[in-house]
Amino acid sequence: MPSREAQKYLYDIAGAADYIAQFTAGRSFEEYRTNPMLRSAVERQFEIIGEALNQLLRREPGLGERISDASLIVAFRNRLIHGYASVSDEVVWGVVERYLPVLSSEVRDLLAGDE
Repeated sequence: MPSREAQKYLYDIAGAADYIAQFTAGRSFEEYRTNPMLRSAVERQFEIIGEALNQLLRREPGLGERISDASLIVAFRNRLIHGYASVSDEVVWGVVERYLPVLSSEVRDLLAGDE
């Protein structure tokens, strides 16, 4: 079971993932692409996920083995923040569809204490 401090970061990741799922439920890529408020909300939650994961891995590096593509998630966060002008809507939407469900599942397993 992760430490209490690590659990806080895991809860932050899970919560942000839930928000993204809620914001995008029933939406198409075209709706995402043309709605600046939706794009901003999704990108903000990805920033939270990446920062929480970065902090988590600093405190408990071994958890990186339990989260698929952990280093890429942190890099994605950095790209959203520092390379915001070149962020591709297609890439963000692809992450929502393909990678967010995996991350959400892995984080919930860690919170449940599943080995």
